[in-house]
Amino acid sequence: MTTEVRSLREFKMPDVGEGLTEAEILSWSVKPGDTVTDGQVVCEVETAKAAVELPIPFNGVVERLFFPEGATVDVGTVIISVAVAGEAGAAAPAAAAPVAPVAAPAEAEPARREVLVGYGPRTGGTQRRARRTTTTTVVAPAPAAPAPAPVAAAPVVPAQPTGDRPLAKPPVRKLAKDLGVDLRAVTPTGPDGVVTREDVHAHAAAAAAVAAPPAEPAAVAPVEPVVVATAGTGDVRVPIKGVRKATAQAMVASAFTAPHVTEFVQVDVTRTMKFVRRLKESGELGRDIRVSPLLLVAKALLTAIKRHPEINAQWDEAAQEIVIRGQVNLGIAAATPRGLIVPNIKDAGGRTLSGLAAALGELIDTARLGKTSPNDMQGGTVTITNVGVFGVDTGTPILNPGEAAILAFGAVRELPWVHKGKVVPRQVTTLALSFDHRLVDGELGSRVLADVAALLEYPKRLITWG
Repeated sequence: MTTEVRSLREFKMPDVGEGLTEAEILSWSVKPGDTVTDGQVVCEVETAKAAVELPIPFNGVVERLFFPEGATVDVGTVIISVAVAGEAGAAAPAAAAPVAPVAAPAEAEPARREVLVGYGPRTGGTQRRARRTTTTTVVAPAPAAPAPAPVAAAPVVPAQPTGDRPLAKPPVRKLAKDLGVDLRAVTPTGPDGVVTREDVHAHAAAAAAVAAPPAEPAAVAPVEPVVVATAGTGDVRVPIKGVRKATAQAMVASAFTAPHVTEFVQVDVTRTMKFVRRLKESGELGRDIRVSPLLLVAKALLTAIKRHPEINAQWDEAAQEIVIRGQVNLGIAAATPRGLIVPNIKDAGGRTLSGLAAALGELIDTARLGKTSPNDMQGGTVTITNVGVFGVDTGTPILNPGEAAILAFGAVRELPWVHKGKVVPRQVTTLALSFDHRLVDGELGSRVLADVAALLEYPKRLITWG
């Protein structure tokens, strides 16, 4: 005779790494009593700059939600418990006495831990972090009940896969592709070194922490929830968390680590604006491809970097070396309901104008929908911030940590300009290039900015120079 054994399994806030210790629960997708399956998204959390959906790694029935929406939760804290059903062998006698826990010998082999999203099997003891003194409203509190009998788990020792192709089932490979995760970079915890769904989700959650920080706070959209201050009503206090907190930390780190230099130039972009109109009307870049002045600014910057690759660099403090990056991952500052984020286009320098336009449109649309993946938020090498869309002429943008340069594109205005010996109205903009003076000296920065200006003044050079 067999009997069903029900036990509670706890799901913890994933460890997002890189020094981040907390995340905010934006929304719950389940409630107590709901049935959940392995891989089902149970909540959405905000870490650093990205909103990340968290899937549950096992089947069962939701027993309890430990925190409400809007709560900020420490990494490693239980956020949901699930009643899991399983099969046991012969039914145990009803009056069986409980087994007293026995202390393991000092040299005994440590027991295997459950693998949760963000946590692989670990050995050795653990040390509990001191909890912060906060008051949190608990959703659907459950009455105290005796702890269920633990279900023994057979120890599994993951083996390293042989060859360059990691071991994973087809559904796991598809999941990794959808999340932009390179399976070769994932630590396997499954039997015989197989990469599991939990491993992929853990790697994706950890990648969110190293996403590129916002370019500069000048054009940051209000952080949710929006707090509206009315004149004469007194002070309003807004909690510093989520995107705002990550932005502040990143900008302070950048400003006090990299010596910033900013240079400015005014450019006659009349020909560029005509070129943009021609591309829109002709549709030569392809159907449903949006064309904007930002596209040509991006192409001009990429062309200038191709001529001066030393500006696409990174400062390695530990090795005391300058690393010139092999490809340009172009970050574009995008305003979203939660604030300014900077996803990037991988290998932007290797794309054609039509390919760059398609990637730029997809990047902006995805960011505004709040669906930017962690992979798109990390690895940027240089950034463009388009302050002109807000009617701003220029600014002094702060570098993203780890990058050597950021270009601000100001508003395009009709101004009196000397053209062919006459003062006539022309379309003029102001460009501002901030760079890390440890990596980029004044000559290199000036040459790059001058090249971008020359390409925008005469956009036909994009063909000859590229």
